[in-house]
Amino acid sequence: MAMTLNDLKRLDPKKIGSWPILPKLGVLFITLALIVLASYWFDWQHQIEGINQEKVKEEGLRKTFLTKKSEAINLPAYQKQLEDIEKQFGALLKQLPGRSEMDALLTDINQAGLGRGLQFELFKPAAQETRRDFYAELPISIKVTGSYHDIGAFASDIGKLSRIVTLENIALASAGKGGGLALEALAKTFRYLDDDELAQQRRAVAAKKGGKK
Repeated sequence: MAMTLNDLKRLDPKKIGSWPILPKLGVLFITLALIVLASYWFDWQHQIEGINQEKVKEEGLRKTFLTKKSEAINLPAYQKQLEDIEKQFGALLKQLPGRSEMDALLTDINQAGLGRGLQFELFKPAAQETRRDFYAELPISIKVTGSYHDIGAFASDIGKLSRIVTLENIALASAGKGGGLALEALAKTFRYLDDDELAQQRRAVAAKKGGKK
C-alpha cells in the first residue's frame, strides 16, 4: 500500500525502528549518501589527488627509464659516431698549418699566382690575426691582373692547396689599357692554435664571462 505525504509527516523520528520498510530504506540511502560525500570531501579527495600525482611521477620515471634504456642500448653506436667525428675533426685540423708553417703557406699563395703568369699589384696580410675557439684566421688583401683564364685557374689552384684558404669579397674589373682583368679579393688563411695559445684563449674567454656577471 503506497504511503501518502500525511503518512510520512506522522512518522516519529524517534521511533525509526517502527517505520515501514520504504521510509527506512529512504533514510538509509540518504545516510549512506551523506557518509560517502563527507568521506570524499574530508579524506578521499586528498587521497585521489595524491594517487594522481604519483601516477604522473610514475609516468615520468617510466619515460626516463625508457630513455636511459635506449641510450644504453645505443651506447656502442654513439661511441663509434664520436670516434668518427674525432677522426674527421683530426683530418680537418691537419689542413690547418701551425704558426711556423704560415710563412710557407703565404709563399704558396703567392707562387700560385705567379705560376699562372699573374701580376701581383697587392699582397698585404693583415697586421693582426683574428683568434677563434681553436684556430686563428689571417686575412690577406690581394690584387692580381691577368687574363680571364689565368685568374680562373689561380682561384682553382687556391682551392686545391693542401691547406685551407678561402677567397672572399671577390671583385673583377678591367685591367685598363693593357687589357685583361684585375681581381681584387680577400684571401683568408687559417692555422691552429698551439697549447699555450689555447690556454691563453680559454683564460680570455673565462675572464670575459666573469666580467659579464
